Amino acid sequence: MTDAASAHGTAAPEPSDSVAPSAGGMFRSLKQYNARLYFSSLLLSNIGSWLQLTGTSYLVYRLTGNAADLGYNVAFQFLPMLLLGTWAGSFADRYDRRTIMIATQSLMALQAMVLGLLDLTDNVTLPAVWALSLFLGVVGAMDNPARRGLITELVPTTQLGNAMSLNTTVMTGSRVFGAALAAVLVVPLGTGWLFIFNGVSYAAMIYGVVGLRSSEMVPAVKRPSGGTPVRDVFRYVASNRRLSSMFIAYIVVSTFAFNYSVVFPKFADLKWGNEDAFGWLLTVTGIGSVVGSLATARLQRVSLRWLMFNVGVLGAANIAIAFSQQLWLAFVLCLPLGFGGAAMIASGNAISQQESPPDMRGRLLALTAVAFLGSTPIGGPVTGLIADYVSLEWSLAYGGVSCFVCVAVLAWRWR
Repeated sequence: MTDAASAHGTAAPEPSDSVAPSAGGMFRSLKQYNARLYFSSLLLSNIGSWLQLTGTSYLVYRLTGNAADLGYNVAFQFLPMLLLGTWAGSFADRYDRRTIMIATQSLMALQAMVLGLLDLTDNVTLPAVWALSLFLGVVGAMDNPARRGLITELVPTTQLGNAMSLNTTVMTGSRVFGAALAAVLVVPLGTGWLFIFNGVSYAAMIYGVVGLRSSEMVPAVKRPSGGTPVRDVFRYVASNRRLSSMFIAYIVVSTFAFNYSVVFPKFADLKWGNEDAFGWLLTVTGIGSVVGSLATARLQRVSLRWLMFNVGVLGAANIAIAFSQQLWLAFVLCLPLGFGGAAMIASGNAISQQESPPDMRGRLLALTAVAFLGSTPIGGPVTGLIADYVSLEWSLAYGGVSCFVCVAVLAWRWR
C-alpha cells in the first residue's frame, strides 16, 4: 500500500472515518475463540511479567539507591531489541510463530526462575541482575514479533486494528494487577518470590499458544526465502508518509518520555517520602493505560491526529507529575500518563497494520518494537543520570517537553 501523499508529493487529508467508532464494539475481535484463549493467557502471563518488572526495580534500587542503575538495567534488557528486532521480525515472517513462542516463553520462564533462586539464596548481585536482563532481552527480541505477529492469525483482517488495540489493553492493563500484587507482596515475601511467581506464569502463555484451534487460524502469508527483507521494510516505511510520521513519534517519545519507571522509585522515596508507593504508582498508571487502549480499540480506523493528541497528553502528564509536591496528586496525574502512553502505543500498532502488506506484518510489528523498546537503552540511562546528577524533576519533565516538540514538528510536516 503506497501513501497517496508520498506518491504525488502533496499532503492528503486523513480518512473521514478515522475517528468513528467501529461497528461491533470495542471487544469485537473476542468473538473468535482463538483470540479469547490467546488474550486471556496473555493477561495471566503478563501479570507475572509485571510482578518481575516491578520487583526488579525494587531490587536494583535497594541494592544501590541510584536511578542510573535502573536505567542501565532497562538498557541491558532492551538493547537486544535495538540490535536484533528487525531481523527477528523477518524471522517471524518466515517461520511458524507458534513454535518460536513456545521456545522463547520457556526460556523466559527459566530466566525468571534463576533470578528468583539467586535472590532467595542471597546470592544476587547487580552484575547478575544485569546479565540476566541481557539474556531476557535477547530472548524477548525473538519473542516480540512472533507474539504480536501471531495475533494476525487469530482474527480476520478487518478486525486486526481492534485486536492490536486489545493486545495493548492486555499488555498495559496487566500492570494494574501485577504492580499492585508486587506492592502488596514485596514486604512480606521479598522480591525473590515475585520472580518465581513470574516463572510459573509463563505456563499460561504456553498453554494459550498450544491450545489454539488450527482449523480457525487465519493462514499467515509467509515471506519467501532470500531477498532483502530488512531493507525492504525500511524502504516501505520511508515511502509511506503515515508510517514514517508514526515512527518519528514512536522514536522521539519512547526515547525521552517513557522512562518514568526508571525514576519513580527515587521520586517515591525522596520527593514523596514513601518508597513502597512505587508499585502503586505503576498500578494507577495501568488503570489509565487500560482506558487509553480501549478508547483506541473503539476506532474503526486510527488516525495520526489521535496518536499525536495522546502524545500531547503524555507530555503534559510527565511535566505535571515531575513538579507535583504531594503523592496523592501524583496518583491522580498517573491516570492521564497511562492513558496517553497506552493510546499512543495502540495507535502506532494499529496504524502499522492498517498500512501493512500481508507478508510484511511481522517485520513492521518488529520495527515498531525496535522504535518503541529499542530506544530504551538510550533513554533509560539518560533519564537515570539526569535524576542522579542534574534534577529529579527534570528527569521526567524533559520527556514532556520532547513530546510537545514532536507534536509541533509533525504538525508542521502535515500542514
